[in-house]
Amino acid sequence: MPAVPDNERNQQGGTPFWRLTIKLPNFVTAVRMVNRCERRAVACVLLAVTAVVAAASYDRERLDIAKQILEEVPLTDGHNDLPWNIRKFLRNQINEFELDTDLTVVEPWSKSKYSHTDLPRLRRGMVGAQFWSAFVPCATQNKDAVQLTLEQIDVIKRLVEKYPMQMQLATSVTDILQAHSARPRKIASLIGIEGGHSIANSLGVLRSYYQLGVRYMTLTHTCNTPWADSSNEAPVVDGLTEFGEKVVKEMNRLGMLVDLSHVGENTTRAAIRLSKAPVIFSHSSVYNLCNHKRNVPDDIIQSLKENGGIIMVNFFPDFVKCAPNATLSDVAEHFHYIKKLVGADFVGIGGDFDGVNRVPRGLEDVSKYPELFAELLRSGQWSVQELKNLAGLNMLGVRRQMEKVRDEMRTNGVEPEEHPDSPTDNGNCTSNAFNSDYY
Repeated sequence: MPAVPDNERNQQGGTPFWRLTIKLPNFVTAVRMVNRCERRAVACVLLAVTAVVAAASYDRERLDIAKQILEEVPLTDGHNDLPWNIRKFLRNQINEFELDTDLTVVEPWSKSKYSHTDLPRLRRGMVGAQFWSAFVPCATQNKDAVQLTLEQIDVIKRLVEKYPMQMQLATSVTDILQAHSARPRKIASLIGIEGGHSIANSLGVLRSYYQLGVRYMTLTHTCNTPWADSSNEAPVVDGLTEFGEKVVKEMNRLGMLVDLSHVGENTTRAAIRLSKAPVIFSHSSVYNLCNHKRNVPDDIIQSLKENGGIIMVNFFPDFVKCAPNATLSDVAEHFHYIKKLVGADFVGIGGDFDGVNRVPRGLEDVSKYPELFAELLRSGQWSVQELKNLAGLNMLGVRRQMEKVRDEMRTNGVEPEEHPDSPTDNGNCTSNAFNSDYY
């Protein structure tokens, strides 16, 4: 091959095809070179195809293992906002609502970026236990928060009753295990309240919620209460007031989990120090990976080891990546981080489906939980037993300990908390009947 001036070579340093001049004595050599290249190309293609097939086989194997894990352990998700969407879209009128259908083709669900849940997808996702959020907005504080919360509890219970072969109301560990062992298997349906404003500064209301089946309460949502601070607003209490401490103690006595997602850092620290039972973060991620105020800093995550609580990782891209977009592997990093920091016994899942308008690629809805476990297996950082803990055994352990604390307090004769001077707000809609002359 004749020499070619440097300025006529391509950017990779080779000779442009149209500049080649092949002399006759070199033609046979050139043909042999082409044949060798072709044989190598075929070998490379075969190798690539083999690698792709092997990778697909490994992916299927990991997914099969993930599904086997979820067959054995009730996958528990800490937070789903479907009940609020039912209120927004249907005004809680569920007689004509069919959750047991593909809502991706049913309006208005199909047009909403906030809709990720229906029974077919829950079954594909192998969900074993779901905390349904009886959420009402902060705008209801000092107004109709209690009424609206009662209506949200009501719609959750009516929805469960509508599908008795697929869902079962659960208020205890025993209930969760019974639902998981039922044939056909049922989704254990638990109720959580998202925000202390829902109790309207009343321990009596808190106790009434427990009697209705509520098994966790988030101390705040995006607003402060008179007794606790939210992560979304400037702190006022900077911890817990005396009434706030009574709320935590009464939740321990009742057997209601203290949820600290959305809660300000110093209020969170105060609640963890005070609580005799494990606490949870029902849908929060790691602050050190995404410095969003909704996420949890390392020192608080580390305090869960002594308390026995868990942080249930949120999938919302803004909390996962501090950006509008995230992937399944980005979410996995939060699980890896918590495991490295405190171990696999203090982590769970709180996807926040139906409460967010953006989801990670690969975790688009409630059907994708098996893919999450396959991804964690792929990393090589998790054993099968650790993934069983993550799926549901950790939450079962938290609930068992909570029930133990409740039973011990009752055995020891601990009386219900009382607080005659509950905190009030100037804007509170009250009758002031306590100071009236009415009988």
